[in-house]
Amino acid sequence: MIVSPGPDHTTSIMGIEFGLTLIAVAAAFVLPGIGSAWFTRIEAAFGRLARRRWAAVAVVGLTEFVLRLSILPCFPVPRPFVQDDFSFLLAADTFASGRLTNPTPAMWRHFESFHIVMNPTYMSMYFPGQGLILAAGRVLFGNPWIGVLVVTALMCAAICWMLQAWLPPSWALLGGMIAVLHLGLFSYWINTYTGAASVAALGGALVLGAFPRLIKNARVCEGILLAGGIVLLALSRPYEGFLLCLPVAGVLGRWILFGKNRPVSSELLRRAALPLALIIAAGSWMAYYDDRVNGSALTLPYTINRATYAIAPYWIWQSPRPAPVYRHTVMRDYYEQVEMSVVKKAQSLHGFLFMTSVKAILAVEFFAGAALLPPLIMLPRVFRDRRTRFIVICCFVWALGMALQIFMVCHYLAPFTAAFYVVGLQATRHLRVWRPSGQPVGVQMVRLIAIICIAMTALRVWAEPLHLNLAAGYPTAWTYSWYGPGELGGPRARVESDLRHLPGKQLAIVRYSPGHDSEWEWVYNDANIQDSKIIWARDMGSADNLEIIHYYRERKVWLVQPDLQPATISPYPIPEQAAVAQHGAPWGP
Repeated sequence: MIVSPGPDHTTSIMGIEFGLTLIAVAAAFVLPGIGSAWFTRIEAAFGRLARRRWAAVAVVGLTEFVLRLSILPCFPVPRPFVQDDFSFLLAADTFASGRLTNPTPAMWRHFESFHIVMNPTYMSMYFPGQGLILAAGRVLFGNPWIGVLVVTALMCAAICWMLQAWLPPSWALLGGMIAVLHLGLFSYWINTYTGAASVAALGGALVLGAFPRLIKNARVCEGILLAGGIVLLALSRPYEGFLLCLPVAGVLGRWILFGKNRPVSSELLRRAALPLALIIAAGSWMAYYDDRVNGSALTLPYTINRATYAIAPYWIWQSPRPAPVYRHTVMRDYYEQVEMSVVKKAQSLHGFLFMTSVKAILAVEFFAGAALLPPLIMLPRVFRDRRTRFIVICCFVWALGMALQIFMVCHYLAPFTAAFYVVGLQATRHLRVWRPSGQPVGVQMVRLIAIICIAMTALRVWAEPLHLNLAAGYPTAWTYSWYGPGELGGPRARVESDLRHLPGKQLAIVRYSPGHDSEWEWVYNDANIQDSKIIWARDMGSADNLEIIHYYRERKVWLVQPDLQPATISPYPIPEQAAVAQHGAPWGP
């Protein structure tokens, strides 16, 4: 959904970046030649690496991987904290256990939560791409986040590779390094488990990097990379992936029918056989997955979840659905108030225009921040460039597709990440040659922008030792890439750790205070609820709570109150007669 600006205290780092950008712009006009010899030497070394194209791609990927690992003491492996995190981790736990889904658990109404389905099976509502990556990280490295790290490194490398097909090598390498600093270290794309952002961005980069090479060379390897990108998009963000693939399919179709350098039909079919087989195999697996989860190959888990719980539509022309009977107040508040408040804004003409503007602002804020804003004054020139005309068309298709959706979060934009980088870098190329009054103002501005990106990276790493209040709260961490979630998720993680260190198995009944923020959900469980060390259940009142207490009579029962400061756990007050029944009567599975 659309997120709003964060609390006032989070503007400090934004203010620093904005101030540095203003200083850089002023310095470029006042001192356009300062440090020119030093910058020239650095650019020459940078250019030598950039011309070794595969080496440049490898350096970008390794730089992201090594830098993110190196700052683990300051930015440790993230804790899950938002609804999507737990949903994707449920998928990862399921896949890592060798299953595609899980049977509906006993007492399932006590475990209902956001973005998961309970019937006909128990599973994440999301497409399986991110869950598979997290499962691979858990199986291969013992930690699901390593899967996110590896894919993010591949994403940065793929962005560099894609840019090499559209821009000169030095600019492609610069774009890859900007992706490392801007997306690969602090943003929520690398510091949460949510959104499948890096997977989708990797898929988009492969599609946009492979298809111009395919038209030029018609080689099988480019066809396989194109097909791989399509598969990643289909498994992660299929709607936005479809928007990206639509103009690509149009150009490829025209090339197949009328291209001067295309192979003869028989050769074209031979070269397309393996890529097409890959796409068909992935589509068949996805249909099988949907059948296992929902009992229908044509019904998505997402559809089941929204039909069960949601009132809000996802398209601006749709009417709200009838409200279901909610068993839990926190879920009713989320679907009736949080989501519907956005729908009510978006479905009036004034609200539609306002929300569309907000979407554009969020995209610019996330991908550009303040430091990368100055080159955007050259966008009119970019729109007239033949080199990037197709990418600009892709961005217009994205804008139309996003306008038709009511909700938007920055990871919805992930498939178009590489396209945005082409537009931004082409604007920067125009800025670099800008010489008002014959002075090299543009080239100096571009150089200083690169310095700001490096300075912001250092500032973010050293914020805590320098005692700078730069930590951002949710939802600002979702919209500003220098932040990231930080310590969000700490209270639940601490309670979970305390319960995990107790002997035996535990049952945690979660009781929220009136007015609890439904975005902060604690009731999520492992794929195998029955055998898990800790079971998280909702407080449903004394009578209903006794039902689950009796069923899991072998477990120690705790009352968890997340809204107290600090969050507390205490023995659940079981009435005396119920306690006798729990330990002495023949209740249970």
